[in-house]
Amino acid sequence: QVQLVESGGGLVQAGGSLRLSCAASRLTFSTYAMGWFRQAPGKEREFVTAIGGGNTYYADSVKGRFTISRDNAKVYLQMNSLKPEDTAVYYCATTGRCSGYGCYASFLQYDYWGQGTQVTVSS
Repeated sequence: QVQLVESGGGLVQAGGSLRLSCAASRLTFSTYAMGWFRQAPGKEREFVTAIGGGNTYYADSVKGRFTISRDNAKVYLQMNSLKPEDTAVYYCATTGRCSGYGCYASFLQYDYWGQGTQVTVSS
């Protein structure tokens, strides 16, 4: 069974930075697109960013502040200029069938999910 494990969350002050990582096992990692979603208390899970097909996609709320990247084993989310509204549990997920922003931004298109890592940004 595919496993995704996130790490790197924590508590940071507004304006600070964090780097999340997501490691995948039992997956031919290079052939799958990867996405990051987040969910704040009382809110729906929302798309943050994805990387696949040689492209990257970002939600407007994080564009210019967050950067997604990957190597042969992990996907990363570099988060700069963090704001209190970025506070959420961050999840990585994988999909093998997406094309275009609309697809990558839909959590329904993702097959496997990590357990999440908490990011808290204090004001």
